[in-house]
Amino acid sequence: MRQRRRAAWLFLLPMLIVLAGVAGWPLFRTVFFSFTDATLATLEGFQGVGLDNYLWLMRDPVWWRAVWNTLVFTVVSVGIETALGLGIALILNAHLPGRGLLRAAVLIPWAIPTVVSAQMWGWMFHDLYGVVNAILMGLGLIAEPRAWTADPDLALPVVIAVDVWKSTPFMALLILAALQMLPRDLYEAARVDGVHPVKVFVRITLPLIRPALMVAVLFRTLDALRVFDLMYVLTGNSRSTMSMSVYARQYLIDFQDVGYGSAAATLLVLVLAVATVLAVTLGRVRVDAGR
Repeated sequence: MRQRRRAAWLFLLPMLIVLAGVAGWPLFRTVFFSFTDATLATLEGFQGVGLDNYLWLMRDPVWWRAVWNTLVFTVVSVGIETALGLGIALILNAHLPGRGLLRAAVLIPWAIPTVVSAQMWGWMFHDLYGVVNAILMGLGLIAEPRAWTADPDLALPVVIAVDVWKSTPFMALLILAALQMLPRDLYEAARVDGVHPVKVFVRITLPLIRPALMVAVLFRTLDALRVFDLMYVLTGNSRSTMSMSVYARQYLIDFQDVGYGSAAATLLVLVLAVATVLAVTLGRVRVDAGR
């Protein structure tokens, strides 16, 4: 047993070294710079400032607005994607004619790169020549064109809608894989006993796919908490939709304040870590059970 463990660590060692270089070192540098006054022009001549960056961050209302936007985006988008993904997975799991083609078609939004999807939807929601305004005006639902991504009241719902369109196939794919692994004899026994389909879903299907469902929700939650490209392409640095990642990028690149931006990025990593621990603990998720 000891030799097998030693062999396992030897096989894992190259991957751990690469991971430490690709992820560990940049993370360490980010945390280190968060305690300095470094800028892009003075990466070598910085001074330590202790917790000043974090204290200023805690007093910045724009940061807390970015935190709120990120949490709202995560809760709403992941909730809708889970419900829609479950419904789509149940439909795709049924014996329908042409379901192979239907499965391939459903995956198209997920296969499109996020930047391309965001730019495409940005054109569709454009206030002057967007197809969304043309359709809604043609149906008489709105009287004049709307600036969907510029309106503070509409921008975040638009971003959430685009993310739902983009990421729902991912949820459906993971849930569909879990559905296809369920034992058919349970459903046959329920059918023979005359159990109502809704009761079968609540008492059999849902408990059996729960581990895979929780893993899918965990993955999507972590992905949504660090959202950047979708919001940045659609709305830029708008405060009405700014996420924590967009906030950190603005200070790191636009304002060239490496110390302050690194503090924001470090807090983002801490939020992701806390979210992971809470999801795994409260949901009692076993990653290996979701395979």
